[in-house]
Formats: sequence, C-alpha cells, structure tokens
Amino acid sequence: MPHELPKAYEPGAIEVRWADYWVREKLFAVPTPPPGETRPVFTLLLPPPNVTGRLHMGHMLNQTQMDIIVRWHRMRGFITLWLPGTDHAGIATQMMVEKQLEKEGKKRRELGREKFIERVWEWKREYGGAILDQMKRLGASVDWDREYFTMDENLSRAVREVFVRLYEQGLVYRGHYIVNWCPWHETAISDLEVKHDEVPGKLWEIRYPVVGTEEFITVATTRPETMLGDTAIAVNAKDERYTHLHGKKVLLPLMKREIPIITDDLAQPEFGTGAVKVTPAHDPNDFQAGKRHNLPEISVMDEHARMNSNAGAYAGLDRFEARKRVLHDLREQGFLVAEKDYTLALGKCDRCGTVVEPRLSEQWFIKIKPLAERAKAAVESGEITIVPENFRQIYLNWMANIYDWCISRQLWWGHRIPAWTCAGCKEVIVAREAPTKCTKCGGTELEQVSDVLDTWFSSGLLPFTTLGWPEKTRDLEVFYPNTLMITGFDILFFWLARMIMFGCHFMQGHEQDPAIKQASGEADKKDDSVPFRHVYIHALVRDAERQKMSKTKGNVIDPLHIIERFGTDATRFTLAAMAAPGTDIAFNESRTEGYRAFANKIWNAARFMFMNVDRVEPGLRPGDGRGVRPYTIEALEDRWILSRFNRVTADVNDALQAYRFHEAANRIYDFFWGEFCDWYLELIKPRLQFEEGSDMSAARMACGNLVNLFDSALRLLHPVMPFITEEIWQAMYEGKAPAKSIALMAYPQADEKQVDLAAETEMAILQDLIVNVRNLRAELKVEPKVKVPIEVFAHEAEIQAMIEQNRGAVERLANAETITFVESSLAKVAGARSTARFDVHVVYERKIDAAAECERLRKELEKLDKGVGTGRRQLDNEQFLAKAPANVVENLRKQQGELAVLKEKILSKMQELGCS
Repeated sequence: MPHELPKAYEPGAIEVRWADYWVREKLFAVPTPPPGETRPVFTLLLPPPNVTGRLHMGHMLNQTQMDIIVRWHRMRGFITLWLPGTDHAGIATQMMVEKQLEKEGKKRRELGREKFIERVWEWKREYGGAILDQMKRLGASVDWDREYFTMDENLSRAVREVFVRLYEQGLVYRGHYIVNWCPWHETAISDLEVKHDEVPGKLWEIRYPVVGTEEFITVATTRPETMLGDTAIAVNAKDERYTHLHGKKVLLPLMKREIPIITDDLAQPEFGTGAVKVTPAHDPNDFQAGKRHNLPEISVMDEHARMNSNAGAYAGLDRFEARKRVLHDLREQGFLVAEKDYTLALGKCDRCGTVVEPRLSEQWFIKIKPLAERAKAAVESGEITIVPENFRQIYLNWMANIYDWCISRQLWWGHRIPAWTCAGCKEVIVAREAPTKCTKCGGTELEQVSDVLDTWFSSGLLPFTTLGWPEKTRDLEVFYPNTLMITGFDILFFWLARMIMFGCHFMQGHEQDPAIKQASGEADKKDDSVPFRHVYIHALVRDAERQKMSKTKGNVIDPLHIIERFGTDATRFTLAAMAAPGTDIAFNESRTEGYRAFANKIWNAARFMFMNVDRVEPGLRPGDGRGVRPYTIEALEDRWILSRFNRVTADVNDALQAYRFHEAANRIYDFFWGEFCDWYLELIKPRLQFEEGSDMSAARMACGNLVNLFDSALRLLHPVMPFITEEIWQAMYEGKAPAKSIALMAYPQADEKQVDLAAETEMAILQDLIVNVRNLRAELKVEPKVKVPIEVFAHEAEIQAMIEQNRGAVERLANAETITFVESSLAKVAGARSTARFDVHVVYERKIDAAAECERLRKELEKLDKGVGTGRRQLDNEQFLAKAPANVVENLRKQQGELAVLKEKILSKMQELGCS
C-alpha cells in the first residue's frame, strides 16, 4: 500500500491530531519507579501559569525550551517527569471575579467571604483551565496525570504545615510595620510587586515655625499630604546649623500640633536643607527613626487611601485631592516656601497600576535571614548551578541584602493564614487544624485571621509538596531534587530564590535514591535538600525592533496568532533558533515564515522518499520485521552524509547539554536543508532510477540508506519540531512502528567510527567545484537549460581522480556538458575561478567585462589579505603557539600556504587583465 502523505503540508490539521493523541494515549505519564530502579531520572517543574492566564510569548519561549529539554532527555532513556499545574494567583484571580461581579452590579463585601470564595471556585472551574488547554494544543509533553492546582487539598495541607513549623521555629512573626499598600486591591504587596516608573513631579519646600522663637526650619517633600501625620523634625547631630535647636519643638503647620526636633542620621547635612520631616506611619525610613526615638505613629489615611479622622479638616478626601487642599492652605498661610520640578521614582502596583502608599499596618512576616544563608551557600558551593553565569552573582547579591518577607495579604482568595484570635483574651493561636478552644484562657470564641498568604509562599514549596511532602514518599526519593529549573529573570526573586530557601530549610536531611542519583550523573552533589540541581534563566522576547512588548505600545505579539499562520513547529523553531543564552530575542515574523518554509522542505523530502520507496521497494521501513539492510557506505555521498550526520549529532547533543538552543536548532537546520535536502537527495537521484527488468540493487541500497538516514534525522529534529516529525515518522512505519510515538524512540548519539574526514574533504571539493561553476554560469548569464563545457585544472592527481570518479554528479549538478582536465593552471584565463585545490573555467563565448572582473578580483584580494593578516598575527603570537593544540597550529600554517597560492593566482590574473 503506498505511503499516505498529502501533497501540501498543513500544520493546523496534523498538530491538533497529534496533540490529542499524545494526551489520550498518556504517552508522557510517569509511574513512580520502584526501589531498585537504576535508570537516570530527569525532573522538571513547570513554572505554574496563573489560573487567570492566557498564553503569551514569554510562556511560549519558556515552554518551548522546557519541552525541547524534556523530549531530549526522554529519548535518551531518562525517566522523565515534567510536572504541570496552575497557580491560584490570589490578587489576579480575585480581581477577575470582582470585575465579573461589578458587571452584575454586585460587590465582594455584599456577598460575604464564603459566597465570594464559592464564586471564585465557579470561575476557576469554568475559565481556569484555558492556559493548560493551550499547552495541550502546543504539545507540551508533561505528565497530565500529575496536574496540580496550588489550592488542591494536599497542597493546602502542606502550606499549613510549613507555616506552623516556621511559627514554631520562631521564623514567622506578626507586627505593625510599614508595608507597600495597594489602595485598589486593599492589601499589602511585597517590594517585588511594586514597579517604579520615573515620572515628572514636584518637590515642595515647607517651613515649620520653631516654638518660642522667630525661626523656621524648612523641609522638602514630594507627598505634602503626609505632613498631617508628622511627629518630629530630624536634623543631624553634627550639623552645626541646627545645634542651638536641639531639644526644641516646632509647630506643625495646619494641624497646630507641637512636635519635637530630634537628632538622627536620617537627616544628612549635605542633602537639601539638612532637615527632614518624620512621618513614622507613612514612610519606611521614618518608621525606623520613630522606633529609635519612641515617636507616635499617626496614620492619616485609611485602606482606600482616603484621609481619615487623624487628618483633621481634610478627613474624607482622596489623598491626591487632599494634596491640592494642603498645598493651597500652606500657600495661604505662608508656610509654602517653594515648588520645584522634580523627577520621581513613583511606585505602582505591578498588577493594577495604582500608586502604592507606604502604610502602617499589622502583617505577618518571615524572618528571612536564617533561610537566606543556606540558600546563598547552596549556590556559592555549586550544589545549584545557574546559567548564564551573570545571574548567579545577581542572585547572591540579592540574597546578601534581603529583608524580612511580608507574607500576609488582605484578600479573600488564597491560602488563609492558619491563625485564630481568642475573643476573650486576644491570644493568637497558630495551628494545623482549627482549634476548639483557646490554649491560654480556654475560651471557645475563636475567629480565624482574615488574611491569606502571599501567592509566592505556596508556589515556593512546589518542588517538594507536589511530590507528597510532608509525607516521606517514594516520589520524593526518586524525583527530589528536581534536575532543572527553566524560568525567566522576572521571577528570579519572586519564585526561584524562595524555592531555594524553602527547599534547603524543609528538606534538610533528605537523601535521594543513591542508585538514581548515580545514574543521573549527580553523584558529586552532596546536598539533596536543594529544590533543583541546575537553573537556566532564559531571555525576554521583544518585538522586531528589540522593544519590550507592552499593551500601551501596541506591540504585543500573540503567539496563538503566529501559530495559526505558520504552525506550532515553525514558531517553536523560531524561538529556539534565536535563543542565545543571555540575549533577548527580537521576534520577527519573517524568521517564522522562513522556518515554515523549512518545515515544507522536510515535508517535500519525505514525499520524495516515499515516492521512491513505493516504486523501488514497497513496504520498506527502518528496522522493520524484514530487517532493513545495514547502512551501506560504498558511495562517496553515503560516506559523506553519514559522517556529517554524526558530527551534527555530536554538536546538537553538546549544545542541548549547555542550553544553547540556538546552536542546536541552527545545526539541525543547516544539516537538514543545506546538506541532506540540497545535496544528498540530489546526489542519490541517479541511483534511484532503473529500467524495467534491470538490476535494482543500487536503487534498493540507496532507498535503504535514505530511509535509515531520514528516520535518524527525524529523531534528531523531534524535540524542536515534534508535530511534523511525528507525522512523517508514523507514515514511514505504516501503522507498524516499534513505539507509540517517535518521542519514545532513542535520540541519535554520535559514533566517532562513522566520522569520515576524507569523505568530508572530498565532498567539500566537489561542492566547491559545483558552486564555482554555478557562479560562473550566473556571471556569464548562461541560460539555466543550456549545458556548457568546463575545464578543470586539478592541483593534485588525487583530486583529479576523485573528480573523475564523480564526474556524473558534477556534470549533472553543475549543468556541465563535459569536463575536460587541462595540464596547466587556468589562473590567468579571464573569467576562470581559482581555489587552493583546483582552477575551473566555463567555456562560453561572451565578452568579459574587464572592469567588473577587476573589481571582483580586488575584493577577493582584500578578503585574502585580511585572512593572511589574521593568521600571521596568531602565528607570531608566542602565547597562542604555546597554548594552542599542535593540530590547530599546523592547520593554520597550512591555511596560510593555501592563501598565499590563491593570492599569487589573483595577482597574476589582475596583471593579465591590466587591472590598475
């Protein structure tokens, strides 16, 4: 039965079919390996996208790289677990549901907490799986049987366990501190969730009258509305301008409240007037100064950033309206000295864009230094490696200067803090399960703290909680530590650092199965508490002009739109081919269009193969029951392509090992298109032809080699382009494949014995000869269908014999009528080409444009001179000669000799043409 492969390559149809097949057949499900397992293990945790999310280019890049690495390891025989899941995304999800309620004319607080949480779960069930459905469509080879959601009961139980243990260890505490407050979300947010934009603003100078004197102290502020909560003015003890005012008081303008003048390093003599206002309830530095001097903490705003009763006459005003009124009144009463232009680093909520307000509130914190020390040591010692290297230092710097982490959020959706307050004695009880009575007074009226935990708290536990912690499970023995974490720089501190801190703290004493650790190549690692052994930080995807994508710029690229136009494989290949470590990707649709053409090239090559197999030896399959003949290497092109394939295979494996996705993709592209399709298929065409009743052994041999090579090349390409390779590979076996998927076949490994340098050299000469003839024909404007004679002068007898042996290939691919070998150099013949191994001349009567030929020769001469100069500098460098391998130095000297020969030929030709 003839192989079925449609004439046109339509990615949409085949991609949906295979994506559904992979999920339906559970091809990537990983049962827990029993004790005694000795195969290597590779584990990767998917950075859980928000349940509110839709696929964007960052996801596409991240998942493409992960899927490439996962498929590569699976095909190399590793037990490969890629764990998928979604994050409950506290703020983002609550915001989505609140907007939904707004459309219905309802508010969250009207519903009440319990009803609101029910609505969120309804929303999650209806819309929350969208991004995972998109992942399935993209063919992500995750274990869908292990899919998790960060608020699953088992994970919620683990979150409570972690919180309680940290509390019992004295590492979780509650206190009044200044936090970043988002008035829109009505919650505290971490420093990492605040984005700072430089914007034009104002700096106002206000003078405060010194009580009992005619003097004033002038201070500057960018937030004049906060002065209503001032409780001191600070000057530096060393600032002689204010020595006489130490211990005195000033009258707070507008509020008519006396506040002290204190001495504190908060005030620096060299900055501004040397005096600063102190507002402990509205500035983190002022808060610390207030603690040092036991100052009152007067908050003048509520959770909505509206002025409260402490703001006196300004109560009820929005903060920005209050600012206008305060400035007006200061001006009217003579306290406003100056208004100056000033550039502000304005902090905004990263999610909603609301200006963040530093606010004093009661929050829960983790005492982070003890956790950070071990997490820092894990990277310093090499137990965790980070690539690219520069991110290692960025991580270490951040860990060295880390602050306590505010983990409470004033939200309703999320992991509720497992703490209860006794109505009777106000004791706070932290427990794994809801207590029935107060541990202090025995009271039974207990109310759970309303705050939830920061989303990053629960996601920071995922490397071990998804494997069954706090139980000691076989999954933890096998799959923890994870092997690799691939993620973006944007969550290096949000997530990566916290996973390392939590892992090193809670998994102390854990030991991975020694046999698996040994088989996985990690026997030299001593610390099995780390969440993962290796980290790869990928770059950003920018637009074609290297601008960061943003909705305001209107340059956001929708990957689903790109996929619809060009196919998933072409989109994946684009991202892989452009993903040089440490370099952002300037995504350009023209590149994707080019890789769509690459997929088409592969498709047509497969059709060519099937057409010939069906004609020469129907039913022929790689490794089928009939036993495909071993790869036969008698012909030069077979020796050459086998050698090239093994060299490329080695390069691709090395590149993937080092996360050089661009090198792997480009090496495969060059081989498949440039060597296999453009040369090898053309070279074997004559061997596939035969007369009825004639000897078919050569055709069968060529078919056998072609099928074997195509099978191997598809496996090499599969991790990058999984869909087209699956489609063609399955067609090759006609329903009798040795595995359910190409993804479960072995990945090619290089065999040094099959590397044939002589064949590569000979083929390079033939290719050079054919390309030179093609170029000469183009310059002479020879019609494509016209065959012309060529003359060749071979510099060595062996080269002539080799060309003679492959005369048919040269004549056919160069469209040469005949090849005549001449006895003397053709270097002085106008229009001829000279190389280090041969001269070639196309015999075709057409007047040579002497000026154009001279210009061409001059350019060739400049190029040669540059090459000679570079080589000479290296050979004159004693340090280079001392360090470079002997074969490198020898090759360089040989190259210099060849360049000298070429230069002499060009100069001779230029002299003959009379070039000036």
